[in-house]
Amino acid sequence: MDLAESKIRERAVYHPGASSIEGTPTKLQFFRTHPPVMLMPHWHAQIEINYIMQGSVHYRMGDHSLRVEAGQMCLFWGGQAHQMDESSEDSFYAGAHLPLLHFFRMRLPVAVSTKLMGGATMLTSVTDPSDDENFSRWFRYANSDDPLKADNAVEELLLRVERMFMEPYTVVSPASQEGKVVDAEGSPSLSVVRMCDFVAANFLEDIDATDIARSAGLHPKYAMNLFRKSTGMTLIKYLTLLRLSRAQAMLINDNDNILQVAMESGFGSVSAFNKAFRQVAGMSPSDFRRDMRSNNMV
Repeated sequence: MDLAESKIRERAVYHPGASSIEGTPTKLQFFRTHPPVMLMPHWHAQIEINYIMQGSVHYRMGDHSLRVEAGQMCLFWGGQAHQMDESSEDSFYAGAHLPLLHFFRMRLPVAVSTKLMGGATMLTSVTDPSDDENFSRWFRYANSDDPLKADNAVEELLLRVERMFMEPYTVVSPASQEGKVVDAEGSPSLSVVRMCDFVAANFLEDIDATDIARSAGLHPKYAMNLFRKSTGMTLIKYLTLLRLSRAQAMLINDNDNILQVAMESGFGSVSAFNKAFRQVAGMSPSDFRRDMRSNNMV
């Protein structure tokens, strides 16, 4: 790490919508930077992987909080509202936002997927200097113009996450602040991957559970049960979270009215959009836009 990277001259603040994390919820993105604090919680429809290379950060999740120190790595489901409210002056981290279509390609125990989708944070201290080198290389490869290097970065990252669950790790949640997970047998099926892939490609279209099930060649009822068993959430909730992630970015970046945001985010009506948005954000879309723009002016 360059000396200049470890000296943060200005207090960085994260502005949701400033990047494409929320606006493109099906894109895998790598990052390597000083982690900026957030003025408000945000959400995105990806698994977030954070490796703290230096300093420390503190998160407030939907129903728990935790501090992550240098040398630790954590995973959590970004679909829950979360906020990094503390970041030490010398903090530096690397990681990625991993869409579910990539996440379910990994050979992880079903218990891990279920706990993550249920809002728990997975935390490990089993890291070594090679992680510093690897995360740095993956960032360079992913942001190069070489497709082979970008693919290599993704494949190596997935293998690293798989290895995390072969070593001791803890689950941080209200029910268990510190406790090793007991791995369950099995892993999500190819059908789940196919459903995630279909939703990722069509979430802005007028699709429902029947369309999603058909993409995997399954009966709708069986598909819904399989997806919920594998992810801990329903097909419709996953579809809705992708749409809400897109809508969140539009509310901040664009001047479209609420009706336009609802329609262009895949919702069939303003009432359905408002109801779904309140369930995640705890406020109406218009209030969210007002508060975010007010904070961004600070």
